[in-house]
Amino acid sequence: MGKLVGFCSMASTLFLIMGVLPLALARGHDYGEALSKSILFFEAQRSGYLPDNQRVKWRGNSGLFDGKANGVDLVGGYYDAGDNVKFGLPMAFTVTMMSWSIMEYGNQMGASGELSHAMDAVKWGTDYLIKAHPEPHVLYGEVGDGNTDHYCWQRPEDMTTSRNAYRIDQNNPGSDLAGETAAAMAAASIIFRRSNPTYSRELLTHAYQLFDFADKYRGKYDSSITVAQKYYRSVSGYADELLWAAAWMYKATSNEYYLDYLGKNGDVLGGTGWAMTEFGWDVKYAGVQTLVAKFLMAGNAGGNAPVFGKYQEKAEFFMCSCLGKSSQNVQTTPGGLIFRQRWNNLQFVTSASFLLTVYSDYLTSAGKNLHCSSGAVAPSELLSFAKSQVDYILGDNPRATSYMVGYGSNYPQQVHHRGSSIVSVKVNPSFVSCRGGYATWFSRKASDPNLLTGAIVGGPDAYDNFADHRDNYEQTEPATYNNAPLLGILARLHGGHNGYNQLLPVEIPVAKPIAVQPKPNPVKETPFSAPIAIEQKTTTSWVANGKTYYRYSTIVTNKSGKTIKNLNLSVSKLYGPLWGLAKSVSGSYGFPTWVSSLPAGKSIEFVYIHSSSPAEVSVSSYTLA
Repeated sequence: MGKLVGFCSMASTLFLIMGVLPLALARGHDYGEALSKSILFFEAQRSGYLPDNQRVKWRGNSGLFDGKANGVDLVGGYYDAGDNVKFGLPMAFTVTMMSWSIMEYGNQMGASGELSHAMDAVKWGTDYLIKAHPEPHVLYGEVGDGNTDHYCWQRPEDMTTSRNAYRIDQNNPGSDLAGETAAAMAAASIIFRRSNPTYSRELLTHAYQLFDFADKYRGKYDSSITVAQKYYRSVSGYADELLWAAAWMYKATSNEYYLDYLGKNGDVLGGTGWAMTEFGWDVKYAGVQTLVAKFLMAGNAGGNAPVFGKYQEKAEFFMCSCLGKSSQNVQTTPGGLIFRQRWNNLQFVTSASFLLTVYSDYLTSAGKNLHCSSGAVAPSELLSFAKSQVDYILGDNPRATSYMVGYGSNYPQQVHHRGSSIVSVKVNPSFVSCRGGYATWFSRKASDPNLLTGAIVGGPDAYDNFADHRDNYEQTEPATYNNAPLLGILARLHGGHNGYNQLLPVEIPVAKPIAVQPKPNPVKETPFSAPIAIEQKTTTSWVANGKTYYRYSTIVTNKSGKTIKNLNLSVSKLYGPLWGLAKSVSGSYGFPTWVSSLPAGKSIEFVYIHSSSPAEVSVSSYTLA
């Protein structure tokens, strides 16, 4: 769980101490393996009904009544760290950074066979964010609260803590939360544009509404959702998120309004003024400055070029400070790791390394060098430094410790994480009580019973020291936003550059369907944010000519108190015939000819056959009579 961070730049300090272990000899790392494991971590953080293709088998369903007390369906999403709370601000940032990673390096992920997993990780987040935004000016930003959660040590499957939901609206605004969520929706809409255009348009609709909400009704979200202040306080305010959201809206829409917004508000909202040495879930300035610099180098600035040049100056200040070539540099440990704070420092390492990686490729594509106070710097030097940070995380450090759980031979064994530290509910379903979990499992001086594969923990201190103890939450607790930026860097290091011009649109390949063996029980139940529920299940399977075919039954149920008419469904990733719906010329599906409406509480069924995992079925539109 996040700790409050200061909103300030850091002076360069190099700690030299006697007796430090010699730096571990550098070795070749398997970035493909690290990429696979870093994506797998997100499956361990899932809340809600887990799908049949869930690969982290020690987890079970959890949080199945989230939002019920508030009259809204908030089942799903991600737990942020080692606790069982769903915090909207870091979750949205996680989705944004995963989407950015795919946007830049989706081709490399596709070549390594991980693109579909990465996109599934994004969609698990955006499906929840859609639910959390039931009205244009309403956004739910937290489920559960840190105080009651921290009092207990329980598996997510056993939770007895508060599951209250907290929201922002026009009377209780939160521009930072709404702005980050708009950014997440816009960024995700780009990566689904080819593979799921209907879903992409739905995300973009939410992004438009959320940006408008954030800009019109301004305020800090933690002034409205006060229970978040102790854990994810918006120290930087909301100005950076407004610019960040505008940049992503432009990238998703090419609408000049958002480009001009960046130009007109660059000074007043701090985009051209703040010279930063950190980037993360709270402080977005370095990120938006990097994006705007890309717009400028790609020739998209138009009349905003002078202002965008000031953004780029600040972006380059960030890059130079990380490299130690600025007038004010980031602090590093004796082993060479960027050091920002003692609590979960690696979040800043992965996010900074991502910016260095993409900016290196932007400069290469533009045929330019980085300009630091110490002189010109070749783009390759940025990538080399980012690689050094990743290699440190993976084990090239004074302790020869991998800070990615499950990677290498020496990694954290006592992770500060409720789910991994308590025996799986699949192994022992006996209830673990709130305080009993502390007595039996938290205080246990032994390795975790469940391996939290791919998790990036908080990491070492300013002197490269690390204590692998479960109660050492500053160093052993993981977080989703530690991993999200790392996906892109690992894909880049594993797959190389392959001659892509990062200043031109990079077409994300359509992920190949992964064959999974469905079980003869419900595959997925997706209560839509409006009054429609969709449930799929496998009814039978058979083998013909060496290929396994599956028959799927899909039930569409009207959960509202009114009659549904003009229903349009999107069915994507369908590779066989479908019966029971009528297909329109636009490619969407509607009621069969013998059904004109769906009364309250009633259902219709359609079936399809193909040799793959379940198709993606979602609601495009409908009317209530």
